[in-house]
Amino acid sequence: MTKPSTPPPDPAAEHESVLSAIAALLAPLARLAVAKGLPAAPVEAAVRLAFVRAAQEALTQAGLPSSRLVSRISTSTGINRREVTRLTGQRDAPLPAGGSVASEVFTRWVADRSLRRRGGGYKPLPRSGQAPSFEALARAVTQDVHPRSVLEELGRLGLVTLSEDGETVQLAVEDFVPRGDARRMLAFLAENLGDHLNGSVDNLLGTRRQFDQAVFADELSEQSLPQVQRFVGQQWKRLLDEAVPLLERCIEEDRAAGRVQDRRVRIGLYGYDTRMEPVPQQDAPVQPSGRSNNRKTAAVQAPRRKRRE
Repeated sequence: MTKPSTPPPDPAAEHESVLSAIAALLAPLARLAVAKGLPAAPVEAAVRLAFVRAAQEALTQAGLPSSRLVSRISTSTGINRREVTRLTGQRDAPLPAGGSVASEVFTRWVADRSLRRRGGGYKPLPRSGQAPSFEALARAVTQDVHPRSVLEELGRLGLVTLSEDGETVQLAVEDFVPRGDARRMLAFLAENLGDHLNGSVDNLLGTRRQFDQAVFADELSEQSLPQVQRFVGQQWKRLLDEAVPLLERCIEEDRAAGRVQDRRVRIGLYGYDTRMEPVPQQDAPVQPSGRSNNRKTAAVQAPRRKRRE
């Protein structure tokens, strides 16, 4: 007995689902643009440019000849050929910089257990001299930037403080989020969300399996949120403590083995809370105890799509 064949996907339905997902993703970005006074026109131009570059990359990866590239991109994106020609002639926009030297030094400091006090918190470091010192810490990360420059940048970001005599460096915070620096905060957003979104798209397209899971819950009170936030902070601390030494060990092992070191990885953790959307009364039957039947606490895993051979 033959198994019934799976019906082919409906392109119209799939396009509707993709558009719905894109609309949901655009909503917070539109909120950011409106809050910063950025009009729609330059955002629309950026979207068109992104479409052209995505199509160009897809055609190149497919091994298609470069002849008639403009026509192929126009067909893939629906953007007219004249506009495609203009956009493909633009210089590449600068990509968000990777982790800065300052962030790498900061991360190594907070991840190094030998630099912590037994009772909690972090030991102050002598500004210069042999390890453990700030100079040694900075030079362990890079020989290309002077420790003084790294220290000045960390101070500018409010991440460290100096003693009155200027000879001792102390951590001022325990997490690297460049608050108060709009340019760096936007780069932080682009890097983290960009990689997360690329990982989700990889999973949907079946190009490469990426880890993407979350836990969600509703019917929480405002008073319970501090417990959740403390828990997330503790988990991040644990992840940082274990991930940084592992990654550094892998880098050294790869270098020692002479392997091609052309891969990068980003491991993140986030927490988000907001007010629940009101539930229609008919959809939320109430039990005699006064509690509804639609409470949700669940783990969500990224859908797995088989890669086409």
